[in-house]
Amino acid sequence: MRAINRGKQPSLAQLRAFAAVAEQLHFRDAAAAIGMSQPALSGAVSALEETLGVQLLERTTRKVLLSPAGERLAVRAKAVLDEVEALLEEADAVKAPFTGALRLGVIPTVAPYLLPTVLGLVHERYPDLDLQVHEEQTSSLLEGLAAGRLDLLLLAVPLGVPGVTELPLFDEDFVLVTPLDHWLGGREGIPREALRELNLLLLDEGHCLRDQALDICREAGRENLGAGRSPSAEGGGGGGRRAGAPVTTTAAGLSTLVQLVAGGLGVTLLPRTAVRVETSRSSQLLTGYFADPAPTRRVALAMRTGAARAAEYEELAAALREALRPLPVRVLGA
Repeated sequence: MRAINRGKQPSLAQLRAFAAVAEQLHFRDAAAAIGMSQPALSGAVSALEETLGVQLLERTTRKVLLSPAGERLAVRAKAVLDEVEALLEEADAVKAPFTGALRLGVIPTVAPYLLPTVLGLVHERYPDLDLQVHEEQTSSLLEGLAAGRLDLLLLAVPLGVPGVTELPLFDEDFVLVTPLDHWLGGREGIPREALRELNLLLLDEGHCLRDQALDICREAGRENLGAGRSPSAEGGGGGGRRAGAPVTTTAAGLSTLVQLVAGGLGVTLLPRTAVRVETSRSSQLLTGYFADPAPTRRVALAMRTGAARAAEYEELAAALREALRPLPVRVLGA
């Protein structure tokens, strides 16, 4: 294969001059077309011929013709100039805020309850933003953010991950969801210590909501947090007080978890934003509220520290805080 000398490269000005001459086949007309003096145009084309080592034009006293090499390379020169123009247009586009793609990662215990608000806000306020939503568990979202596959995350915090900046949105209480005949069903002012006695149903491993619920149980003084036997093997989880029943993982999603509660297999903890959607699926449920201070979780946007679009993400977080005020949450400041 013939070696290619890359030591000297043609300039864009040279390519523009040659492309203009190739189109006009006249130096004066070509110079006028690109706003260059005729001597400068002629010099640029000559410099390009020297750089490439080929004759591009056949010059006569009356006209200019493309050489065979010039005919071939004029096509390439035009393609290069078109791509450069496209690059400049794209750069102008991305400089405009809230345009182009934004790849948003959301955890499953947030997505169904907050996405209607998020999507409504984006549609109304940022119509030129191409929002692409990815629902994944926290560990996968953080990997995607670090790898550049995702731009912004919506999830429960704190994360405690280096290189990730959190933009807090709100705090929300957890509530206790029980079957109709449960002794805590519908009560207010439930002490956290009651969690020591309950057959608590949780999500599968990997969901941050499971970890949060287990932390709440530990804070309440509960010790037996192992998988244990299934609720049915323990005689059901309905109305009775069964001190210290093991925590049992039973569902991959909140909808299934709540249906298991409705069937009398135990109780569960739900964040307030999920209560209306999930408890509306069954008439066999009651909701109990904890005494202050109730157990809570914090939801935030998260971005790579130093992200190029950090100012946009901060503005989006501020707009989201306002949009989320109608929900049963405590909106946080900037």
